[in-house]
Amino acid sequence: MLRLFKDEKFLLLAVLLAVLVYPLEHSLLEGGKSLAGGVAVILLASIISVSLRVAHHAEILAEKVGEPYGTMILTLAAVLVEVVILAIMMGHNHSPTLARDTIYAAVMLDMNGILGLAALLGGLKHGEQSYNDDSGKTYVTMILTAVGISMVVPELIPAAHWKLYSLFTIGCMVMLYGLFLRMQTGQHSYFFAYNYAVHGEQHDGHQAAGSTRQSMILLMLGVVLIGALAEVMSKALDVGLEGSGVPPIVPALLVAAISASPEILTALRAALANRMQPVVNIALGASLSTVILTVPVIEALALFKGQPIQMAMTPLQTGMMFITLMVAGFNLHDGKTNAIEGMTHFVLFATFLMLSLMGL
Repeated sequence: MLRLFKDEKFLLLAVLLAVLVYPLEHSLLEGGKSLAGGVAVILLASIISVSLRVAHHAEILAEKVGEPYGTMILTLAAVLVEVVILAIMMGHNHSPTLARDTIYAAVMLDMNGILGLAALLGGLKHGEQSYNDDSGKTYVTMILTAVGISMVVPELIPAAHWKLYSLFTIGCMVMLYGLFLRMQTGQHSYFFAYNYAVHGEQHDGHQAAGSTRQSMILLMLGVVLIGALAEVMSKALDVGLEGSGVPPIVPALLVAAISASPEILTALRAALANRMQPVVNIALGASLSTVILTVPVIEALALFKGQPIQMAMTPLQTGMMFITLMVAGFNLHDGKTNAIEGMTHFVLFATFLMLSLMGL
């Protein structure tokens, strides 16, 4: 029991923090921008630490069930965290572009940040790294389709028809994800796996320790804690950033960074261990899951409230998204990655950050 408390100290601290801030929420938010900003930073750090524990327990479950189920659990846990935080923030932040900017930022972070940095560092250490090229081509095609339907076409839909197209979009995303799950767990599961033992690759041999039942309980507890802390963080962030001139995409970038933080560590460990298949599954699987799971939830909330949201990307965002998908399509067609391919994605990620800082 003492070992459990020691291992889960961040979860315990998050529980104590939630118990502390909820009764004092009103006073903290009325204490001025500096106090609200400080509270937001503390809560953000706590949410990230809990998110890392969620990822740890997702990894334990992943080790026990194997690929491709392992990375599916990890990406679903990350997307669940993102959807919870985003839904809560949308309840306090009335920006109609928050959901769109969060999905856009998440795809840039996953495909260019995680995949780019992992392929760059892994390539510098190991040279060419192998993976199943079927997975790369499948992911990129599905991401392009999902993004086009949900974030490009809406720009051309008349405002009077937004409800009809929202319903259509929800249906399309559900069908895409249903088929994707069937492929990933059924007859095409080999698309998303790579046998390193057969191909002479190294495996770190690490086996995650821990009870499956315990990990499931702690994972769910972590998600609940993230939602509770995000409730106060969202309000504190609004107060702290009010009138500050901070680019409007910053809150969306924070949500994307929180959900992606566990995936970054997992992907980097896999790349440095010369195992690129989990990196591809994590980076592209998270991007796909972000679009086809987040969009229907947000569209459903908009329909429920009767308030349309802006899902169509700006011309600049559309350009960055299609450049990213074109580069990914070229890089992920041959079953091998290298440092040059990693650098191309990482430069695109740096460009995304620069444009975000410029408020574009």
